[in-house]
This record gives sequence, C-alpha cells and structure tokens, in this order.
Amino acid sequence: MTLYDREASGNCYKVRLLLSCLDVPYQRVPVAMVNGINQLDADYVKLNPRRQIPTLKDGELVLWGSTAILCYLAARHDPARRWLPEAPARLAEVMQWLELAQNEILDGLFRARAIVKFGIAGDLDASRDTGRRALAVLESRLGCHSWLADGEPTVADIACFPYVALAGEGGVDVSPYPGVRRWIAAIKALPGFVGMPGI
Repeated sequence: MTLYDREASGNCYKVRLLLSCLDVPYQRVPVAMVNGINQLDADYVKLNPRRQIPTLKDGELVLWGSTAILCYLAARHDPARRWLPEAPARLAEVMQWLELAQNEILDGLFRARAIVKFGIAGDLDASRDTGRRALAVLESRLGCHSWLADGEPTVADIACFPYVALAGEGGVDVSPYPGVRRWIAAIKALPGFVGMPGI
C-alpha cells in the first residue's frame, strides 16, 4: 500500500493517523508544494486527475480524497467496524460529521491556516468566522459527548481532528470550546496516535 502525501497537509495526516491507529503498514511517497501548488508529474496525474493529495494505491485500486480513503481503510482493515459502523443510523451519524469536515471545517479552519501559513489567497476574516461556526457545531456535540458519533472514536473524529487541532495556525482560538479541547486531548491519547508538525 502506497500513500502519496505531504507532511504538512492535514488531509494527508488524517490518512496517516487512521493507518497508524489500525496498525496498517504502508509506504509514503512525498509530494512537494511550491508557492501553494502541488508539484506533480505525469504519472501522478494519471493516478489522481484532480491533481490533489492524498492519493492511496492499494494493489490495483487507486483512491483519491481523504474521506474516500478513510472510509475504505476503515471498512477494509477494521473487521469489527468500530471506525466505520455498518448500522444505517450509526453510519449516517458518522457521515454527517464527515460533511462538516469537508464543508465548514475545510472552508473555515483549513482555509484560514492556508492563508496564514502558506500564503494562499483568500478572505482571512471570513475563513476565521466560518471556522468559529464549525467549532461551535462541534462544541454542541462534544460539550456533552466524548466522541462525534456513537460512543467511541470513528472516522468522523479522524476527519475533523487535524484542522481543529491546527486552528491556532490560522489564528482561530479553541480555548472558548472546552468540549473540543477535551476531545483533542482524547484523540491524542488513542492507541496508535501519531502527530504531525503543529500537533
């Protein structure tokens, strides 16, 4: 199994974190970024026509996009289906948090970090406002529950975690959200947890 990724990417980190929690061996192929642009060769573009990272190659299967990769890894390497439940209601609960990760968290916390840390163009104030709204949604759940879906960690937690934990790099303070802060600490205590720069 080969993961094409970049050390500083939160979306790539999500995949590395789940692989570590599942104790799945893999090889990493780094993808460089220069001036905010992924440096891709023609072979990579054949694997991932979106020209983004991460990309996972498992035998003949090629997947791109962190959400698709997380769901595949959880279904393939967790026979008990703790990370990605099979029961319809539990699965839908996980999926709604995956929606938050790919919308408000991406549009807010990810974008604010990209503007500040990597010089990507964008509206910093609007990104920070969207990020704070995402944190408020998370707090509405995590203020009274340990995990985002059901009573144990799932891919929902893995998907939302990186850019929340890195929010400070975009100038968004998580201290007003005690449930979110407890959840960050709980994820860092998971068996198999690995960090990334900034976490």
